[in-house]
Amino acid sequence: MLIALIAKDKPGALAIRQENRPAHVEYLKATNVAQAGPLLDDNGEMCGSLVILDLPDMAAAEDWVANDPYGKAGLFESTELIAWNKVI
Repeated sequence: MLIALIAKDKPGALAIRQENRPAHVEYLKATNVAQAGPLLDDNGEMCGSLVILDLPDMAAAEDWVANDPYGKAGLFESTELIAWNKVI
C-alpha cells in the first residue's frame, strides 16, 4: 500500500531539520520508502517533508512516522498520512 506522508515543520525549526538530516536520510534508506524529499518555502528553504511509503497498512505508516528521527526531534508542526495511488 502506498501512503503519502505530508509533514510540515514548526516555524523557525530549520536548525532542528539540519541537525537531524543525516539520521533521517539513513532512516529513509533503511526503510520502505518509495520516494521522498523536502517541501520548500517561498525562499527555497526546507520547511517540511513529502514521503511516499510502501507499507502494508496505515498502522505501519503511523509506526514509521513515530520512529522517524525528524519526528523524534520534535521538528514537525503537523503530519498527515493519506493513502496514495501512483498513476505516473
